[in-house]
Amino acid sequence: MAVLDAALPAAPSVVTYRHSDWLLGDLVVAKGSSRVVVCIPARDEVRTIGPIVSCIRECLLESAGLVDEILVVDDGSSDGTGSEALRHGAEVVLGPGLGKGEAMTAAKGRGDFVVFLDGDVANFSPHFVTGLLGPLLSRSGQVMVKGSYSRPLDGHPTGGGRVTELVAKPLLSLLFPDLCGVNQPLAGETALCSEVLDGLELVGGYGVEMGLLIDVWRRYGLGAIAQVELGERCHRNRPLLELGPQAREVISTALGRVGLL
Repeated sequence: MAVLDAALPAAPSVVTYRHSDWLLGDLVVAKGSSRVVVCIPARDEVRTIGPIVSCIRECLLESAGLVDEILVVDDGSSDGTGSEALRHGAEVVLGPGLGKGEAMTAAKGRGDFVVFLDGDVANFSPHFVTGLLGPLLSRSGQVMVKGSYSRPLDGHPTGGGRVTELVAKPLLSLLFPDLCGVNQPLAGETALCSEVLDGLELVGGYGVEMGLLIDVWRRYGLGAIAQVELGERCHRNRPLLELGPQAREVISTALGRVGLL
């Protein structure tokens, strides 16, 4: 029996930047009169939402004027997340309590550029926002920017992102190989031109990131998607049993996009 040792074809390259490629002052100039909204869909993130909102407000809204609005969508929290976000200077709206995708729709029609962030990041820094905005404000031809980062787990520098590695990436390699070069396809750190966001129907629940990535690629092409290296991202790692529903929604979204569901 012949040994099959042929290498798999290389994944199509995705335009990749580093967050340090742009200076804050240059981004403010490039922004001009455009309106930038940071949207954080959150549920039960009372321990981290305050520091994230304060960092954005102090460094990027009040001091620099790069961000015009910080919108926290409190999607059914029971721990005071919304009150904490409001106390630190965010505008807070109540989500429908149906999941992340539904909560993210609150950002539609609010500005020219939208930066989505997760509310559970423990090592948040302003470069999460400036890095994602860089390609959009520099008018480099990209309309969607995904965060790329390392994800520690249990004290090890890697190992996080289990649904990404075991579900999302294998699905993309089988069904959408053009997107295999996206390092973090399920990244909550995502920035879009509002005209792109407003023209798409967001998938409900945890499938929203997969759906957005596939839909932007289909409508605008791979060249319209960029990723930005943000360094290390530390957040709450959920127990394995809690990841099953998330994995199911990601699978359902991908299969639905090829007509299998």
